[in-house]
Amino acid sequence: MRTKVSVIIPVYNPGKYIKPCIDSLLRQTLPADEFEVLFVNDGSTDETPAELDALAKEHPHFRVIHIPNSGWPGKPRNIGVGEAAGEYVQFLDQDDYLASDALRRMYDMGHRNGSDIVIGKVASNFRGVPHGVFRVDREKCNLQNAPLYDSLTPHKMFRAEFLRENNIAYPEGKRRLEDQLYMMEAYFPAKVVSILGSYTCYYYSKRDDGNNAGSAKIVPSGYYGNLREVLDVVVANTEPGEFRDLLLRRFYRVEMLGRLSEPSVLKYDAAYLDEMVDAVQPLAKDFMTDGVHDGLGALSRIRSTLLRRDDREGLVRIARFATSIKGAARLEDVAWRPDGKMDVTVSARLVHGENAEPLKLLRRDDRLFLHPEYTEGVLKDGELVDVTDEMDGFKGEMSLRNRETAVEWPCPAEYTSTVEDLGDGACEVVLRGTGQVSPQGAKGRGPVSRGFWDIWVPVRGLGVVRKARLGADRATHVDADCRPALLGSPARPVIPYFTDPHGNLTLDVARRGKKLVPYLEGHPVLRMPGSRPELRLDVFARPKTAPMKTQLVLSSGDGRTYTLPAEVRHVAGRAHIALPQRPVAVPAGRWNLSAALDGEKNPALALCEVTVDGKGRLRLGDDLPVVSPEVVQPELAKRRKAALRRRLRAVGGPIVRRLPSSARKKIRRLAAKLVG
Repeated sequence: MRTKVSVIIPVYNPGKYIKPCIDSLLRQTLPADEFEVLFVNDGSTDETPAELDALAKEHPHFRVIHIPNSGWPGKPRNIGVGEAAGEYVQFLDQDDYLASDALRRMYDMGHRNGSDIVIGKVASNFRGVPHGVFRVDREKCNLQNAPLYDSLTPHKMFRAEFLRENNIAYPEGKRRLEDQLYMMEAYFPAKVVSILGSYTCYYYSKRDDGNNAGSAKIVPSGYYGNLREVLDVVVANTEPGEFRDLLLRRFYRVEMLGRLSEPSVLKYDAAYLDEMVDAVQPLAKDFMTDGVHDGLGALSRIRSTLLRRDDREGLVRIARFATSIKGAARLEDVAWRPDGKMDVTVSARLVHGENAEPLKLLRRDDRLFLHPEYTEGVLKDGELVDVTDEMDGFKGEMSLRNRETAVEWPCPAEYTSTVEDLGDGACEVVLRGTGQVSPQGAKGRGPVSRGFWDIWVPVRGLGVVRKARLGADRATHVDADCRPALLGSPARPVIPYFTDPHGNLTLDVARRGKKLVPYLEGHPVLRMPGSRPELRLDVFARPKTAPMKTQLVLSSGDGRTYTLPAEVRHVAGRAHIALPQRPVAVPAGRWNLSAALDGEKNPALALCEVTVDGKGRLRLGDDLPVVSPEVVQPELAKRRKAALRRRLRAVGGPIVRRLPSSARKKIRRLAAKLVG
């Protein structure tokens, strides 16, 4: 069988940090005879070469290539591509790892689309991730119609012949930004790029020794000399105009102005700041035209202006101000929807300073400007920054992020923005909207994994993005509405809670640390109307939630206990426990009833007192509050019809079966009208 994928891993003295990488390759769902792993050992001096050789003997689809030390990943990657037998090659770093189904999913997407490049969703617990790239699956796209330029790391799947036909190879030797050069040289000729955004494929993992690739301090002259090569590729493959400006603006904003922004610039000493500015300025002069400058957000335009004026102290001053800008979000409402999603309503804004004051704009003659108090001593006296045309850039988002794995999923959210007066000509932009948080998954992806999932609200405006945690500032009624839920099949508890001490909203999915019983203690337990013993808990459940098995515990004051199996089921939007009408072997008397909702090893939830009468029937106390009949009326009506159908079948069935065919049909039609 032809090899589908070759995984290429440059290796140099990884020590223990390569173990997750290896484990993830051994767990791949793609059959071992359909992919190969090429470890290119770049002259390691630790025990890794021998360990890899032993691994390759044990696993025939693992190969080890030993080369003299080249000092950088470029040459090992090129050698790997040259040796690869796979239809596709996947680059993987020694201290990162793949999800178990990554190779299969990415290959399938690439193969069905004839893709030159397949980009799998990434997660990171220490470096920035371009979440906008992975917002949706894209079967076919290219550099013209998708923000591929925001994803310039090489940890992707490439069609091997595409790389060879276009002579795409890494520059070899020690250098910077070789990944960006490689990716831009690949994106331009790529006819089909596919993006798998519905499954997290690649995990960047922070090393506890701080020695991840790219963590060393940069030498500005070398760094920006290498960036010039990347910009030359952009210019060589584009015509002057909006598209070229768009691409150049990305490098200007991130690699150039980004190095002259907070927090980095605030840590530079004077000499290093001079080195940095001296290296950036020639590139800005040669590549960053007025078209590039004018398309920047307000704060980046200020930095660009200061760079053009060679105002180095001004760059530091605006960075001090910008570092105080935060996102602020108030939780206005939460509500579980019938489909198992949680509506989360928020208001959000940009604020600044220790007191979180609104980020002010100045209204003057139907135009809006960044308030001049922020640029006093930075720009020339009377020089205003017009932001009128940036009002559409104020946007709110919502995301769900796993605290442990750093996997992040966007939540559908709609916001409206309003400009609200603050007095004396000042105003601020306020965003209001509702997002849908979906623990059970959304279109294109499955349920979120077990764990702690934090809700974040990114706030965009004036060229900055600030992510705010949600919950510390909240409406008073929210706590009561933030009830747990049972969702899915099998049913999983989803327990919203507010963190201590910060008060931020987090979802505990599948009891990662929180339990149902502590939440429900003190919350009302209601009984269903009628004689049937059934209890309603303050736990949301949706119609498609599978029953959750639990145990009921009957205990008496003299130490006797009995356990009975039971199920927690969905009824009219809540979790219900149907009690046995005649509990087997339970003696007559009064009993305390509790439910082991969190398993037998955890404390049970005290429900109520019950009585078992002399005939063995279990009865609930009359003092237990009853569910409002209006709330459960449809369910009660359905149960009455079901009971009537059973009685009709039991009594009339034998008689009807003796009737002629025509009479049977008439009676069945009549019964259907009566009971539905």
